[in-house]
Amino acid sequence: MRWDGQAIDASGADMLPGLESNSGFVRSVTTPEFAGVTFHEVLAKSALNRVGAIDGGTWGMTINPYRGCSHACVYCFARPTHTYLEFDGGSDFDQQIVVKTNVADVLRRELAKPSWDRHPVALGTNTDPYQRAEGKYRLMPGIIAALAESGTPFSILTKGTLLRRDIPALVAASKVVPVDLAMSIAVYDDELQQSVEPGTPTTTARLATVRAVRDAGLSCSVFLMPVLPYITDTTAHLDDAIGRAAAAGATSVMYSALHLKPGVKPWYMDWLARTHPDLVARYRAMYLDNTYPPKDYRRWLGERVRPIMRAHGVGLGRVDPATGSMGFSEGSGPGTDPASGPGSDRAAGISPLKRADRTWDARHDVRTAALRPAARAGITNGVPTLF
Repeated sequence: MRWDGQAIDASGADMLPGLESNSGFVRSVTTPEFAGVTFHEVLAKSALNRVGAIDGGTWGMTINPYRGCSHACVYCFARPTHTYLEFDGGSDFDQQIVVKTNVADVLRRELAKPSWDRHPVALGTNTDPYQRAEGKYRLMPGIIAALAESGTPFSILTKGTLLRRDIPALVAASKVVPVDLAMSIAVYDDELQQSVEPGTPTTTARLATVRAVRDAGLSCSVFLMPVLPYITDTTAHLDDAIGRAAAAGATSVMYSALHLKPGVKPWYMDWLARTHPDLVARYRAMYLDNTYPPKDYRRWLGERVRPIMRAHGVGLGRVDPATGSMGFSEGSGPGTDPASGPGSDRAAGISPLKRADRTWDARHDVRTAALRPAARAGITNGVPTLF
């Protein structure tokens, strides 16, 4: 059945709220190929988002070709962003996907502006650019080309094996700009993986993608995130996870315990009550009034993970504090943590992503002076926008 024949009438129940008269809206589409999912095609007004101003210092640039994500991970921290579209953060986040069909063209215009300073850009830090819809819409090839041609360093974090399609383009881009790739693989038990993130490719397929990236000569980190307390934090699961990541050639591994924002917590707790009712009381004790698990738990998790990483000879990667992406690490060795310590980028309040821009130091003072008044006034682009 042709994709173009599946447009929904503008007054239909699945119409994107508030967009009937908005010139940016193109159409809403359903297709048997994506049962239960509606795609809302829009024309973006901007592609680049400035996010994460921290104390007037660290900030980052991101691109989100899609809003919502068919990976349907019950723990996804981006779920609350869908409420800005008058959708809920549960099934709507999984099934009502906004597609910025012109994002690559808009990005080219933004990168061509004289004011663009080739600040490193992160993709995949909110919703996944390689979710299933990318197989149809093919937005990433244009984005990759635009970034490379403009001399802009970039990183991609994904759970999508569609990344393999673009390996040749990424190899070509890496010859002219720094490119960092990471695969998010949190769960290494097949049954659990299909329960907690039912729309994602299998763990085996994602590990094969890591190997394909490494075989192509590119770096590829593995995000062991989130570690689910009392579920995936056993020594056996962590050893299996880190061992398989190392065997796939992972450049480094990054881990962190589950955190539950207020807009995510109800959806995760509903899943927990259905699948692990015996753990509900423990989770309530840990997360009832908190987004993050207690410091004692996080410390305990670190003490459990680090020896396993050393045993498998894989280094601890670093995460950019502004965007949540990996940060163009250079040669992380086994047992090292380049993200902290005296003289590090984090200690200096400088995003690791910024360090990929070799002209950053020369322009730092000028740009900081221009940006800090806005940061002090609370002017950021951190709130999600549709266009």
